[in-house]
Amino acid sequence: MKISAIRSAMRWMMAVFYLMAGIGHFVITDKLLLIVPAWVPFPREILLITGAFEIMGALALLTPRFRKLAGIMFAVYALCVWPANIKHAVDGIHLPPLPDGWWYHGPRLAFQPVLIWWALFCAEVINWPFRRKTG
Repeated sequence: MKISAIRSAMRWMMAVFYLMAGIGHFVITDKLLLIVPAWVPFPREILLITGAFEIMGALALLTPRFRKLAGIMFAVYALCVWPANIKHAVDGIHLPPLPDGWWYHGPRLAFQPVLIWWALFCAEVINWPFRRKTG
């Protein structure tokens, strides 16, 4: 399978994931507020703004002109929401429909760097680990 086909499939999966997540910010706002760290100012507004950004980013990821920017922004975003994921795990916050327990939270927290790589790779910002060796 060609790298371009792999990137395209990964891009579509990421776009659908972020589109659904962005919609979730508007549909289950009160539930998602439970995992926002206390130090985040204006948590409801931030949650709604990030939901809108997820939706716009999903669309931008599928638009060649904005693809690289969207990939970079999703990588930065994945890094920025890591504290919420940690709070969700450490405080044991029940957030249906997500499962509870470390069997879920452990892999989710460990997957965050992969999500960052995924955003950069599918947006054609990086080629690693598929770059060609030279000389």
